Amino acid sequence: MYVEHRSRLAPLVVWTRTVETAGRGRVLPDGCMDLIWTGDELIVTGPDTVAHEASTDRPGTRYTAVRCAPGVGPDLFGLPADALRDRRVPLADVWGAYRARLCTERIAAAADPAALLERLAADRLRDRDPDTARFTRAVVGELRAGAGIATVAAGLNLSERQLHRRSLTAFGYGPKTLARVLRLERALDLARAGFPAARVAADAGYADQAHFSRDVKALTGVPLRTLLT
Repeated sequence: MYVEHRSRLAPLVVWTRTVETAGRGRVLPDGCMDLIWTGDELIVTGPDTVAHEASTDRPGTRYTAVRCAPGVGPDLFGLPADALRDRRVPLADVWGAYRARLCTERIAAAADPAALLERLAADRLRDRDPDTARFTRAVVGELRAGAGIATVAAGLNLSERQLHRRSLTAFGYGPKTLARVLRLERALDLARAGFPAARVAADAGYADQAHFSRDVKALTGVPLRTLLT
């Protein structure tokens, strides 16, 4: 069972998942970065460029995590997002063994691991650079609205090369890839709501239904019908 809620403390989503049956799951790219408590250790997940397949072999295992909105992860972890792209690493590899051990001990002893994890993350984000925050909000907002890369760059008084470089640091990949990921997220929301594929493709900004189908397969590794079953 999976449950999530938006944090009131920071641009985070707090989520928990309890494994009910062993098997494999598919984590789709969403531009986000997570800090996950597995019950034994804290791990960091970077932004994915393609779907990540995860296996679970212990029914009853409970995962607790905070998910950073696109562009927020570097401020939490202290690393550029592209350094963690498509990676899953122990928190010790990011924050160092001593700090990671202290956090692990606190989480392990907490009556409410989710609440403690949320507070720890929010404390790290309290002094987030406002210019960086404005940049990431602007890029994500414009791309979600369907703006082209040149338009986004011009609106920020940046060259397209500068936008690309700053996007790698903030999001883990360039604005073109981020736009594809955000468009896919929008399209899948529409598809899961029951809209036909042709309507989804048009509303989400694809050239046509075939373009939508190709992008789904490229980013998730499976056809649309597999994701929806």
